[in-house]
Amino acid sequence: MDILFRGGRVFTPEGVVTAAVLVRGGVIAAVGPEGELAREPHETVDLGGGLLVPGFTDAHMHPIQAGLERAKCDLSEVFGLEAYKEKIADYAAKNPDKEWIDGGGWDMSAFPGGLPHRDEIDFLDRPAYLIQRDHHAAWVNTRALERAGITRDTPDPADGRIERDASGVPTGVLHEGAMDLVGLLTPRPTAQDLQDALADSERHLFSLGVTGWQDAIVGSYAGSDDPLPTYLSAARSGRLRARVTGALWWDRTRGSDQVEDLEARRASAAGLERFTAGSVKIMQDGITENFTAATLEPYCLCGGTGLSYVDPVKLKEYVAELDRRGFQVHFHAIGERAVREALDSLEGSDPANRHHIAHLQIIEPSDVPRFAALGVTANLQPLWATHHAQMDELTLPYLGEPRSSWQYPFADLVACGTRLCAGSDWPVSSADPLQGMHVAVNRTEPGGSVHAGYPTAQTPFLPGQRIGLATAMRAYTEGSAWINRSPAGRIEPGRPADLVVLDRDPFALPPGDIWTTRVRMTFVDGEIVHERA
Repeated sequence: MDILFRGGRVFTPEGVVTAAVLVRGGVIAAVGPEGELAREPHETVDLGGGLLVPGFTDAHMHPIQAGLERAKCDLSEVFGLEAYKEKIADYAAKNPDKEWIDGGGWDMSAFPGGLPHRDEIDFLDRPAYLIQRDHHAAWVNTRALERAGITRDTPDPADGRIERDASGVPTGVLHEGAMDLVGLLTPRPTAQDLQDALADSERHLFSLGVTGWQDAIVGSYAGSDDPLPTYLSAARSGRLRARVTGALWWDRTRGSDQVEDLEARRASAAGLERFTAGSVKIMQDGITENFTAATLEPYCLCGGTGLSYVDPVKLKEYVAELDRRGFQVHFHAIGERAVREALDSLEGSDPANRHHIAHLQIIEPSDVPRFAALGVTANLQPLWATHHAQMDELTLPYLGEPRSSWQYPFADLVACGTRLCAGSDWPVSSADPLQGMHVAVNRTEPGGSVHAGYPTAQTPFLPGQRIGLATAMRAYTEGSAWINRSPAGRIEPGRPADLVVLDRDPFALPPGDIWTTRVRMTFVDGEIVHERA
């Protein structure tokens, strides 16, 4: 039977309008006055004065990894050393048979200089491997270092660093590629564990109105397991309801010889309705807080200009080959040098392949107009653009001026005509798109976040880079759907009825209250997949 959504407003490509929406056979049939659409028998969904929006698409996240972490020692909902130790001890007590204490979600800003120490978790009777919230480092105890044979004499891998004290003794933090020295020793999840993680994450994402996403690492990285078989199994069996694109991992230890392998991996998803694998993820640098983000000038206080994980000259060759074969390239670029290297590699590429660069923490101002000129989409993670402990105590002192003022230049990108998409990088940060929109509009922490009580959390961060709510919402809907080549993302006739009912209209709220908006109901192809009690 038809479904008529009525009693509120609708976010359409033309903006927010007072209208009803008719769904027939899982497809949006009409948008218009209720009296004109209610002539045939139908079920009714009363919006209750809320807002009907397209299902959100997250353009950069890691749901299977998130699901695995939610089932392990999950530190993401607490903050501070004592809270972490209490959580870890409680998890260990409840899981006496586990060989390892593994999980993650700790925040660098909870520790002096951003660095925990192995001594702080040496109370455990087992090795521990706990991934940092942003997945660029791991916190391990002495038992784990001994299990891996890591000593003062162990060299740093080419793509990572073992944190050491003044005498050269490892302190228990492994950065980037060094994570694998311990991570690969931890127990591997079973195929069922991975399927359960995907199902748990999908339920969670539906509760937030997310009906599609791009998984930003479909391959093996930092001890993680390749999620491709999990997605293929779920899509073939019909268990996967969301619309998903997998970004195939570019192995930075290899060269163009891996392109044929990527072709085969893309072909393995051919013909599937819910999952495609036509994107390739290239991680060009690390993060600012551990000095692995690639910068043009040295970091303050510590020197160095970070790491370019793929040689910039070879990068152009690799990207040209991927572009020629019709792959989309999905870059991780944090530092301004990495952003420039990514843009340089995309010179002359085909805009029809919908290449995008994610994170974009620092963009040298002369590079901002190049996004629109090259047809490259800016993939924003708005939740990071606030004053919080990591920003104020770690990032800003290391960047200095004027580089600090080049961070997350959303408004400048919009002014240059750049196409936007948006994502969360979950589990690095909350998967809630409405929280991300709040930050994009206000450049302040949403209420309820673990950082909301930080002294400067409500001081706008570079307020000149705020964007409007409609612009932010389009990035999370049609912008990210476009990146995924998804037919969803807009409320207009002929589109799939991937729809979200919000409990209030955020466009009618003061900007500072956007974060209070919640999802009431989520639909995929006109079928309800979440309803809040």
